[in-house]
Amino acid sequence: MRAGICDMVAVARIINATLVIPELDKRSLWQDSSNFSDVFDEDHFINSLKNDVNVIKKLPKELASATKAVKHFRSWSGVDYYEEEIARLWDEYQIIRAAKSDSRLANNNLPPDIQKLRCRACYEALRFAPKIEAMGKMLVDRMRSYGPYIALHLRFEKDMLAFSGCTHDLSPEEAEELKAIRENTTWWKVKEIDPVEQRSKGYCPLTPREVGLFLSALGFPSNTPIYIAAGEIYGGDSHMSDLLLRYPLLMNKEKLASIEELEPFVNHASQLAALDYIVSIESDIFIPTYSGNMARAVEGHRRFLGHRKTISPDRRTLVRLFDKIDQGTMKEGKNLSNRIIEIHRRRQGSPRKRKGPISGTKGTDRFRSEEAFYVNPLPDCLCRKESSYMNNSQSIR
Repeated sequence: MRAGICDMVAVARIINATLVIPELDKRSLWQDSSNFSDVFDEDHFINSLKNDVNVIKKLPKELASATKAVKHFRSWSGVDYYEEEIARLWDEYQIIRAAKSDSRLANNNLPPDIQKLRCRACYEALRFAPKIEAMGKMLVDRMRSYGPYIALHLRFEKDMLAFSGCTHDLSPEEAEELKAIRENTTWWKVKEIDPVEQRSKGYCPLTPREVGLFLSALGFPSNTPIYIAAGEIYGGDSHMSDLLLRYPLLMNKEKLASIEELEPFVNHASQLAALDYIVSIESDIFIPTYSGNMARAVEGHRRFLGHRKTISPDRRTLVRLFDKIDQGTMKEGKNLSNRIIEIHRRRQGSPRKRKGPISGTKGTDRFRSEEAFYVNPLPDCLCRKESSYMNNSQSIR
């Protein structure tokens, strides 16, 4: 959502358009009725961008019957596409409606002013609504009362597991339930998925049990406060018991706030996700168990704020080590700990340039293989000057 909105700000600048406040998708899996102003600070967004793009709250009445083009912008497009193909639509239409906003702008090779605008939009203009900001700050303060904390994006949720086909640590009945969800979801095209292959390739989120093994191997003590940034964990307590046994100070929104305090946000998935986003951004360490949209957005924001520590698990390597433990060919202890620490020494969000495409890829696959702009906005949106963190990146101890 954040990436799509900010890219449309940049597109509006490129084609010299006035941007109407975006409509949020109300037909998604989450069935969230939230409007833009329910999630973001609308007035701040408009005022912050006034020197770059004219943003208005709604379409003027005099344009209600104006000619309109509904356009699916081409994915990962550069300035030439928008200036030559899209801007040409102004000859016939007064309104251009972007049917989709996800990944419609290239990650690289854009003018510096457009890249900087994307950053201003994402990290300065796109502030959450005041009630969300206030609630988020309260949750952060309550987490801080336990000491420095980890925000764990535990993507062990029903939708994630169903559509990825990941069933490790699940019962046969649970695996069948998830398969039925996938098969009965018409818009999801991939029905048959090999869960063993998915996991071996690192395409599955770590399970709560695997997270416990991972954190223990990294040396985090059992009294480490951990905030669970997630929706409802699939299977609930039955799958959280091992992690809870290792780390009793597991917190989430529901534990930190009262029913009355959370009531305004209930049944609004986007607003609840925004609360998790804030607590994750402000955490001492952020650890995503899967590299999905939320994890990538938080990682990029933390980089922008000064490369705050984000530990990205090497899932493909980790599951091989965990399988050896299950098979009895390896034990928990110093050897495992040393290997996992070494593997993740350079996976902590330290400064580096954004990764380009994988060698040999072409066309859409080439763009898809690039590291997304909002995952790592270096060097486009960060001051490139020597500072303490540039030469002294933290490592796991």
